[in-house]
Formats: sequence, C-alpha cells, structure tokens
Amino acid sequence: MTKETTILAPGATIGILGGGQLGRMLALAAAKLGLKSHIYCPDPQSPAFDVTPFKTVAAYDDVEALKGFAAQVDVITYEFENVPATTAQVLAGLKPLRPGANALAISQDRLEEKGFLASKNIPVAPYRAIHGLDDLNKAVAELGLPAVLKTTRLGYDGKGQRVLRAPADAEAAFAELAPHPLVLEGFVPFEKEISVVVARGADGTVRSFDAAENVHRNHILFTSTVPADIPPGVEKHAAMLAKVIVVALDYVGVLGVEFFVLGGERPSLLVNEIAPRVHNSGHWTEAVCLTDQFEQHIRAIAGWPLGDPRRMADVVMQNLVGDEVEIVPNGLDGDTQPHLYGKVEARPGRKMGHINKVVRD
Repeated sequence: MTKETTILAPGATIGILGGGQLGRMLALAAAKLGLKSHIYCPDPQSPAFDVTPFKTVAAYDDVEALKGFAAQVDVITYEFENVPATTAQVLAGLKPLRPGANALAISQDRLEEKGFLASKNIPVAPYRAIHGLDDLNKAVAELGLPAVLKTTRLGYDGKGQRVLRAPADAEAAFAELAPHPLVLEGFVPFEKEISVVVARGADGTVRSFDAAENVHRNHILFTSTVPADIPPGVEKHAAMLAKVIVVALDYVGVLGVEFFVLGGERPSLLVNEIAPRVHNSGHWTEAVCLTDQFEQHIRAIAGWPLGDPRRMADVVMQNLVGDEVEIVPNGLDGDTQPHLYGKVEARPGRKMGHINKVVRD
C-alpha cells in the first residue's frame, strides 16, 4: 500500500458522481460498512437520492459546485464512464479519485480503449478509425461486411451505432452518427458473450468474480447466467486478461470486462469493451457471493482489504426493463431476489430493476 493511499475509517464519506441505480447500490453497500455517501448528479429525480440524505444537484461542469462537493467527502468515485474529463480533472486535484482519471479517459473513447488494449497484446475485434467518408469506404473494403459503425463516445445499450450490411449503407450511417470521428468494427462470428467483473485494491490485490454468460435483447442486457457454459481454460484466460487490464491501468475499484467467445476446437476470446465501474452483468453477485461487486468496489476505494468473491450457488440475473418491473411482487418465488431502482416512470427500454434467481439442485 503506497504512502498516498487513504484508508477510510467508518463514518467517512464516499462521494459518488452519478445518481442512477449503480450509484444507489454503491451507497447502500457503503452504508452497510458504516460509510456515508454523498451523491452528485444534475437530475433532481435521481434514484440514488432516495438512499442517502447527502446530495448535490448541479451540472457536471459547475466548478464551484464540484469544489463544494469535494470539500464534504473523503474519496470520490463514479457510477458511469461518461463523466466529463474536466470534471474528473477538477475533482482529482481536490480529493482521491478512484478509479483514476486515466482509466476514465481511456474507457470513454472507443479508439483510445482499443488502442490501449492492443498495446497490451489483448485481442480485440478488427477496427478502423473513421474521420471521413473516404475512410469509411476504405475500411469497408478492408474489413468487409457486415460491420458495425459506432460513435467513439457516449454509446451504450445499442445507442450510437449502425450495422452496415451493404456498401450503400455507409453514407447514411456516417451522416446519422455524430460526433466524428467514428470507429468501424469488423463483424465477429462469436458463439456467445461473457463478462468478468474484476477488482483491484489500493494495495494491488486483484480478485475476480466468476465469468457470466450474457444474453442481450434489443441491445440491452437481458440475462447473466453463472456459471457460464464455457471450458475452464477459457474462464481462466478471461480472468487473466481482466487482471492484465486493471494492473496496466493502475486501477483501484471494480471494473467490468466484456468478451466475445469465438468457437472452434480451441475457443478464443476477444475483448469487446471495458467499463470502469460496477457492471450490470455483475448484479448476480448480490445473491450468491459473500462479498458482492458493490461492497467490493467500496472496499477497494476506501483502502480496505478486498473481500472473498467466491460464488456459493448458481444464479441467473434478469434485467427488468420497462413494464417488466410489474413482475414484482406477485411474480416472485422464494428463490428470487428482487432489486428495484426506485425510478418513477417505466418507459420502454428503461432499466427499472433486476431479479436474481438462485438455481437449486
């Protein structure tokens, strides 16, 4: 543990940027450990505000509000990766920011992220940077079709991307997506998608949760099943790659790593993307792990020893999107753990909660 490491005592305050469901669950985990949470978010209806009395409602570029927020907390973290770079810079100069601004900068730009991964010899799908229409036409010729054209920033749950199936699709897709530059990713004939949630403590200890097998519906995560139906060697390799990433980033906290599993006699892995925060595909840990991903993140950023991530039962996590939240409470049974996010309006495509279904033998 470095001399600069801050070890928080119970009663200290965690500052959380973002007031969505992940911020809410982080605040709940902090409270269990005797730590307070202060939420910073511009949306006065943020669901995280329900679970802590300490909040700041202000824009992310409001420097005076950021300074006031920092003065009231002991360490700062974030629940989403699209925190403005200037916000991170201001706060990092005032209080410890965990994970650090470097991890944030790399993960919120797809080109930066892919370049970083490639520099560490971590396999990714073939890609090209797209600055203009000529770049796109050349990239299509090199990578072939189908391919996926994506914004480099602010894309999630299928937003900010277009599938190109014919050369004639290129011009319209380029015009629709902004801002430029964009990135074109070659089609990957993967058999399944998995993810690994990994944590690195302030002392450098690294611990991974078991890999989850993920199914998406309408570009939104639908289920995460653990254990994943993959060979043991593939799971070990995924955990190893996740460890390489957090060590290379000098990371403190929990990080999600999404993989494509390619088939064949010897299945292989490509990293799809990384997320410098607790991850939707790690919600299953709430039901079947002594230390879930939210407590693990709080432990890490507080400078505490990491907890045991071992899984004690099989489980399926299912997101409740839009009206699916109406399954609670009448559609539950004794093996199902619900978690609702306190959002007022159930809109199509909006994550309203999730359930963890423990699988019994």
